[in-house]
Amino acid sequence: MAGRLQPVLAGVVTALVGFASSFTVVLAGLCAVGADQAQAASGLLALCVASGCCAVWLGLRHRLPLAIAWSTPGAALLVATGPVPGGWPAAVGAFLVTGLLIVAAGLVPALGRAVAAIPAPIASAMLAGVLLPLCTAPVRALVEVPRLAGPVVLAWLLLHRFARRWAVPGALAVAVVAIALTASGPARIDAAPAVVLTAPAWTLPAIVGLALPLFLVTMAAQNVPGTAVLAGFGYRAPLGSALRVTGLATALGAPAGGHAVNLAAITAALAAGPDAHRDPERRWIASVTAGIGLALLGLGAGVATALVLLSPPVLVEAVAGLALLGALAGAVAAAVAEPDAREAAVVTLVVTASGVSLLGVGGAFWGLVAGWLMLLLFRRRHAGPPPVPEPEPEPAAPARAG
Repeated sequence: MAGRLQPVLAGVVTALVGFASSFTVVLAGLCAVGADQAQAASGLLALCVASGCCAVWLGLRHRLPLAIAWSTPGAALLVATGPVPGGWPAAVGAFLVTGLLIVAAGLVPALGRAVAAIPAPIASAMLAGVLLPLCTAPVRALVEVPRLAGPVVLAWLLLHRFARRWAVPGALAVAVVAIALTASGPARIDAAPAVVLTAPAWTLPAIVGLALPLFLVTMAAQNVPGTAVLAGFGYRAPLGSALRVTGLATALGAPAGGHAVNLAAITAALAAGPDAHRDPERRWIASVTAGIGLALLGLGAGVATALVLLSPPVLVEAVAGLALLGALAGAVAAAVAEPDAREAAVVTLVVTASGVSLLGVGGAFWGLVAGWLMLLLFRRRHAGPPPVPEPEPEPAAPARAG
C-alpha cells in the first residue's frame, strides 16, 4: 500500500510546492502588464488548469514523469517589462503569439535548434537581468515594511537551512498571517473561480518586446532545463510532443490571461526523482497526480489574488523574489562561466536589468541584441589573421674535436 501511495503523495507535494512557491510571481507579472484583479485571477486559473491538463495527457500518453508548470521566469519578465503599448489586450495577443511559437518549435525542429543556438551565456544573462530587479524586492521590503517583511525573510532563512523544499511556501504562510493581522479592512474575495476572456490585440512593440523574449525565456529557462532534469534521472523527454501540447495550451489559455505553459524545471525533480517511487517506471503517476492537484489549486485563484492585493505590493514582490533567488544564482553562474563571453554576458545583464524601453520595446529584447552584438564584436576582434609561425632555428653544427 505504501508503495502505491508514494507517487501520489509525491505528486501532491509537487503541486503544492509548485503553486505556493511562485503564484505570487504570476500575479505580480499579470498585473504589471495591465491585468486587473479579475483578469489576474482568471490568468492564474487558466495556467493551473492548462498545466494540469497537459501533465495528465503527457503522463498518460508517454508513461513518463513529465511535470508541467507555468513559466516562472516568464512571469518575472512580465514584471520587468511593465505596461506594453496597447494595454492588457496587447499583452494577451503577445501570450497567444508565444504559444504559437512554442507549437512551431515542436513542429519544426530547425526552430528549436535555432533557439538552442543562442549562446548560453547570453541567454543566461538575459534571464539574470529579468530576475534581478524582482530579487531585490526582499531588501526593499525590509526597509519599507520591516514589521511585515522581517518575519517573512526570517522564516525563509530558517526553512532554507533545514527544509529547503518548503522555504518559499513557509515564507508565504508567514506573509499570509502577517497580512491577515494587519489588514485595515475587509476585502472583496471572489471564492468562486471565474474565467474572464479578453479579445487579443496585436501591436509590433508587444510582439517584439514581450512575445519574443517570453518565448526565448520559456524555452531557455524552462523547457531546456526541464529536459536536462529528466535526462539526469534517466528519462528521454519527448520534447517535440511536449512543446506541441504546452504551446497549444498556452495559445488556448491566452484569452483567459495565461502567459505560458511549459515543462517544469524547478519542481521536475520532485516527480522524476527516487522520492516519487523506487521504480522509475512508476514515477509517471506522480506527475499525473501533480497535474490534477495543480488544476484543483487553480480553483482558489480568486482567493489567492484577493489575498495578494490586501498586502503592500513590495511584500508580494519580496516573496516572489525569495522564490527566484536560486534561479538568479544559476543564471548568473552560467552567464559568466565562459571567460571569452563574460563581458558580452554582463552587457546583456545590465541592459536587460535597466528596464529601458526603446521604440516601445522592453529591455529584455535590447539586452539580447546588445549582448549578441558585443559577442560578435569581441570574437571578430580576437579572430584576426593567424600568427605567422616563426621559422624553427637550424640545428647547430656539431662541434669538432680540437
